[in-house]
Amino acid sequence: MTKQYLELAQKILDEGVVKTDRTGTGTKSIFGYQMRFDLQKGFPLLTTKKTAFGLIKSELLWFLKGDTNIRYLLENNNHIWDEWAFERYIKSADYTGPDMTDFGRRSLEDEAFNELYQIELTQFQNRILEDDDFASKHGELGQIYGSQWRHWKTSQGETIDQIKDVIEMIKHNPDSRRLMVSAWNPEDIPNMALPPCHSLFQFYVADGKLSCQLYQRSADVFLGVPFNIASYALLTHLIANETGLEVGDFVHTFGDAHLYLNHMDQINEQLSRDPHDLPELVIKHPEKSIFDMEKDDIIVKGYKSHPRIKAPIAV
Repeated sequence: MTKQYLELAQKILDEGVVKTDRTGTGTKSIFGYQMRFDLQKGFPLLTTKKTAFGLIKSELLWFLKGDTNIRYLLENNNHIWDEWAFERYIKSADYTGPDMTDFGRRSLEDEAFNELYQIELTQFQNRILEDDDFASKHGELGQIYGSQWRHWKTSQGETIDQIKDVIEMIKHNPDSRRLMVSAWNPEDIPNMALPPCHSLFQFYVADGKLSCQLYQRSADVFLGVPFNIASYALLTHLIANETGLEVGDFVHTFGDAHLYLNHMDQINEQLSRDPHDLPELVIKHPEKSIFDMEKDDIIVKGYKSHPRIKAPIAV
């Protein structure tokens, strides 16, 4: 996995074009790229920097529960989505704290502002955990992944559980070309904290193996993509376990694959490192339903990596 990922990063450095973006940070970008990972050869968890598998597990299980509130993530010490919920809160009429305008950029440039931002964010996180009413209102991220996967609303007012439906199709009609799940629902985009970046995935069954292809419209290659690869590889393992199949390939297809301009030193440091062997994924209780899995039921064995490399997130 590390080899394919590093090749993508190098291609962006060599051939990417500089573009403006929604966050104002700027990117170097390419359009249209594909990577393939044979999941029989190891679990594709990045080894050239330490990647937090615990966060990947809890986020995916959060999606699979159909949850869209960050409280579950905070209870599992997962802060991946905090900034998105906090951004919605500080733009609401309920926020009465200091001005956080342009917090995403100013926090990188102004040490005093960054300290203030961290204080406000910590208070926000604590209120989400301690105050049910506040969490219900301000921990919500809108109709993001979990909602679309498990509770897609139809024009007739009905609900479609795409994950359950695709599992049933894999079990009973594995040769179907309709084994698909979409998170991209144009009607709901305005109500989402962030429109889905990993927007559509499709399963394929052959020779007793389950493969998955993801289409990702927008990909933060340094921070996000290592998580996306491991998350969808894990999803493939869990769906394969649920349907009595072995794992096949994970195919990762990109639209806009980009490196933020303030991640250049970090990606070059990573490119200088030699990869380690891939770890092994273990589902400790394979008899459990995918919908009953907990974090402790899923582990990686033999994960060896280089140290973590920190980089700012563009919100």
